[in-house]
Amino acid sequence: MGAVAKNGRDGRRVSPLLVMLVAVLVAVVGVGGFVAWQFFGTNIVASRAVPGELAAVHAALDGATPSADGGVKVPEPVPHEAAWLLRIPSLDLEQPIIAGVEPGDLRRGVGWYPGTALPGQVGNFVLAGYRFGNGEPFRHLFGLKVGDEVVVETPQGVFTYEVISAPGELTVQEGDSWVLDPVPGRSDEIPTQALLTLTTGEDVIETGDRAVGFAVLTGTQIR
Repeated sequence: MGAVAKNGRDGRRVSPLLVMLVAVLVAVVGVGGFVAWQFFGTNIVASRAVPGELAAVHAALDGATPSADGGVKVPEPVPHEAAWLLRIPSLDLEQPIIAGVEPGDLRRGVGWYPGTALPGQVGNFVLAGYRFGNGEPFRHLFGLKVGDEVVVETPQGVFTYEVISAPGELTVQEGDSWVLDPVPGRSDEIPTQALLTLTTGEDVIETGDRAVGFAVLTGTQIR
């Protein structure tokens, strides 16, 4: 009798197809949640952080005093602080520039690569920002064209760069560090001009592809 009872209710087998369907459903829900967070959740977090960083930068710019010696040398920023202001008039873009490119920095604006040139300085001033998620500061960066202006404001001066290679024209891989060189791609050369490099992820879903644009300094206004 005991054997019959056991084989009656408890002995029923679960269909392998049902198991597979449940596993697929769980995976879809998990992926959907991750995508929703990447494209919506991170933007909500950034929308709360960026305005405060912008306000801090504007306050610093408004309170800046002219240099006693008439110079325009920009000092090294405090790591991870909102240091400067980025404006791209053709894209109607205004973003704080954070001194760093760690994930926490890039959620608060556009990041500056430490160790690259400072604004207006001879060498390569390199910035990075997200195209999708985390506030999407560079969402429309592919609309930037050769000849467009990119403006960087600091308490010491305002630096205007002109795009010479649009971001939509060049793709590199995540590990291609030559774009950070003082003279991009020519690590053995000593720089003679002030460059700006803009980098961002190329694809909607994160891959190793990076879009890169270059600009050259064309104007300096001392505060």
